[in-house]
This record gives sequence, structure tokens and C-alpha cells, in this order.
Amino acid sequence: MIMGLTQPIKRLRERIDETLVDTIDPSIWANIQNMEAGQNEYGFDPFGFEPDFLKYIVPVAERLYRKYFRTEVVDIENIPDSGRVLLVANHTGQIPIDGFLLGCALLFDKKPARMVRSMVEHWVPTIPFVSWFLARAGQVVGTRENCRILLGRDGCILVFPEGIRGINKTYDRAYELERFGLGFMRLALETNTPIVPVGVVGGEEQMPSIWNFESLGKLLGMPAFPITPTWPLLGPLGALPLPVKYRLYFGEPMHFEGAPDDEDRVINAQVDRVKDALRELIDRGLDEREGVFW
Repeated sequence: MIMGLTQPIKRLRERIDETLVDTIDPSIWANIQNMEAGQNEYGFDPFGFEPDFLKYIVPVAERLYRKYFRTEVVDIENIPDSGRVLLVANHTGQIPIDGFLLGCALLFDKKPARMVRSMVEHWVPTIPFVSWFLARAGQVVGTRENCRILLGRDGCILVFPEGIRGINKTYDRAYELERFGLGFMRLALETNTPIVPVGVVGGEEQMPSIWNFESLGKLLGMPAFPITPTWPLLGPLGALPLPVKYRLYFGEPMHFEGAPDDEDRVINAQVDRVKDALRELIDRGLDEREGVFW
């Protein structure tokens, strides 16, 4: 009985796949099909990324990117067309929409397109199903070794040096940069990787937190439990991000020299240069926008 269902199920899946692909802009799908991610004969890279899997994501992702968040990109041509690069961005908004939209920007608006590999927090893959999904979609747990391997494969890596400190800010500190970790700079020096700062404007308003219920977050195994004007008051509906307009500002590539094992004060001075460049991009975005939703 089960064997008899195999072929109908296979044909149904093929029809679904064809329908999904037909909804994708042909140029975007061509970019994905031509993407070189070091896939093996089965279409996977060493971390489980499968470019073909993006057909299940892109139809919804493009609508969110272009219609819901109306994402605007500035100077995206500053990202090299090939070769290793670290994108260093500010982290905002309680939920990581910023990383998602940055990945979309390089697939939809960069010519030629590049696949962003985000370094996700260690606790994220502990959520059921999420680990498998993120791996197929190209995201990787943010360990130094994982990042080193991807840079060795000329990857385009997205890092948020503020970590959860940035994403869990309350709104009274919106767009203030938190302390940066030093790991990204040590890796850039070790692998001779250029750094492109990316200023993200819009995310702080998508889910403005008025208080962080830290003790409840720890009890639930979460890094934070934000209280917003709509969450948890409106239940699951209140956890949806507001339809703010996102603006992504890409700075010029920055090159650094030095020993990756230098003492912290030396590395900190180089990190501060990236932080200053990022601050300028954020300030520019805040000055140029006319409103949160347009």
C-alpha cells in the first residue's frame, strides 16, 4: 500500500515545486541555481545548506522584503562580488528580522547575488525544527570554527558583534550600540578578510520593548522576555513585528592588519573603528528617513 503511494506523492511534490518556482522572479531563481556553495553531488554543502531549498522560502521572503517591510538598500555595491567578506551590522528589534532582510537584500538586490551565511545564537537551534530549517536555509551556529571554515571557502558572513545585548534593548536606548565582542576582528585579521559595516535602521520600531522580564526569560530558557505595547497583551498576534520600513546602509570595505592574538586593547582599537563607521551609517539613516513607516 505504502509502496503504491510513492510515485503519486513524488509527482505531487514535483508539481508543488514547479508551482513555487513559477512564483519566483526568473532572474532571482537563476542566481540561486547558479550559486556556488561547495555543494556535494546531493546538493548540500558541509553545513547542510541546500540552495534548491530556497524555493520554499523565496516566494514569501520576497513579499515580506518588498511589500511588508518595503526594504530600501543604499550602496549595496560596496559588497565585493566574490571572495570572503564579513558583514558587521547593528542588531535590533527583539526578533532577528534584520538578519533575514540582509540576506534577502543580497539575493534580490545585489548583482551578482551573494548568499549570506548568518552566525546565529547558540540557543536558537535548540528550538524544535529550527535547527534543521536554518541549516537548509544556509544559516550556521556562530562558533569561531564555523566562521573560519566558511571564510576559508570565500563565504559572505554576517555577524552581529553586539549579540543578544543589541537585540534585547528596551526602546529608550534605541539605536545605541552595545559593547562589541572582539572575535570578529580576530577572525578578520587571521583570515585577511575585509569588513563591510552595515547600518540597519527601522528594526528598533518593529517590536519596541518597554521592559525586559529577564527572570521569566531565564525560566523559559530564553535570553530575554520583552514586554511590548502589544505583547503579551494581544497573545500571538502581539508578537508580530509592525510593518516598519527598513533601510540598510552598506559602508565601504574596511581592511585591517595586525596579529589576531594581539592583546585586547589593541584589538579593541580596531573594533572601535568599525563601531564608529557603523555609528555614522546609522546616524545617516536616521537623518534621512522621514518616518518610521515610510
